[in-house]
This record gives sequence, structure tokens and C-alpha cells, in this order.
Amino acid sequence: MATDVTANLGTQTTVTAQAATKLTAKQKKQITAINASLSKKQKAAKNWIAYHESRYSYTARNGNCYGRYQLLKAYLHGNYSAVNQEKTANQYVAGRYGTWTKAKKFWQSHHWY
Repeated sequence: MATDVTANLGTQTTVTAQAATKLTAKQKKQITAINASLSKKQKAAKNWIAYHESRYSYTARNGNCYGRYQLLKAYLHGNYSAVNQEKTANQYVAGRYGTWTKAKKFWQSHHWY
């Protein structure tokens, strides 16, 4: 399994990795745009959840949950692409928790979000 690793260095090192799925340049650009409004702190919390849910894999499976953020398959409406997972995860977290940092805090207490 190939793994691409990139690092975003700030006050805290945030590491993102993509296991098993190679993203195209177009997908990377779309994902960057989807996450552009997130602060470094929010991106770090999102990364933290991605690591703990799937070890960054967009193809991880666990029962009725799928992908990098282990979203219910129904939320993805049959579109399991990395771009749709990123967009849907942001919508889910915004609706349920308001922010990724609040979702992370909930995850740390309950081991799910």
C-alpha cells in the first residue's frame, strides 16, 4: 500500500497521509478549495479525526460507515469520492458540532463523533 505524506508545519505539526488512494491534481485542488475556509486549528482537528477514524484512508470500511471520516454511507449518496467525502464531512461536522475542534473534543470523550 503506497502512502503519500505531506506536512503542514505551524505551532503544531499536522501530518496528512493518503493511504491506498492516489488523488489526481484536480482532486487535490478541489479538496484544497473545500477546506480553504478552515483555520489551521480546524484543519488540524479534521486531520486528527481522519487519522483516528481511518488512518487517513478514503477507502476504509466499517459496517455501514465508509471512508476517511467514517461517514454513514447514506450521507455520501453513493458518491464515495475523496472530494465528496471532504465536502460531506465538513457539512456533517458544521451541522452537528459547529466546528471540527468541537467534533474532536466530542470524539475524545466518546471515541466517535
